[in-house]
Amino acid sequence: MQEGRPMTPAGRRIVAAAEELFYNRGITAVGVDLIAEHSGVTKRTLYNQFGSKDRLVATYLAERDQRWRSLVRAAVDACGSPVEAVTAPFDALRTWSGTNTRGCAFINALAELPDPSHPAHRIAAAQKRWLLNLFEELATAAGCSGPATLATRLLVLHEGAVATQPLSLDTLPHSTDLARSLVKASAPPPLVL
Repeated sequence: MQEGRPMTPAGRRIVAAAEELFYNRGITAVGVDLIAEHSGVTKRTLYNQFGSKDRLVATYLAERDQRWRSLVRAAVDACGSPVEAVTAPFDALRTWSGTNTRGCAFINALAELPDPSHPAHRIAAAQKRWLLNLFEELATAAGCSGPATLATRLLVLHEGAVATQPLSLDTLPHSTDLARSLVKASAPPPLVL
């Protein structure tokens, strides 16, 4: 979307079509002609809305990131304790994975767009840094020892579960159990009254 302009209904159709195509077929394999066709607009409309394929890819990832972050925040907010909240992103991933079976769109984008100056690469990398920072914030709030180290371990487990998803190995339950064990081992003992 061109900066400073609200997204039109045509722009929303373009992003929806681009998301489906980019996620299922790959970013570099999908051209603007196919996106325009699937969204029912002309190429001119697509370029008027987004200016370039690169901006469209960045918009697709930014909107996906926003939905993911909202889901994770809701999972965190639903937790009964700060210690439980540390592993909430794993619970969010279980929900997210129900409709996203081709792995992580951000990992896929990083693999397809290795140039760090590409706007979509920056969004995908920022999504991973956000999750790492969130794990650290949650671990700190829960009083876990070594929150930075714990956060890195949790991110590796989380991303491993996402990366193996297309293989139908169902590693998420095992990753979640291991994450909870790591958090429990680093959390302060419960207060005894």
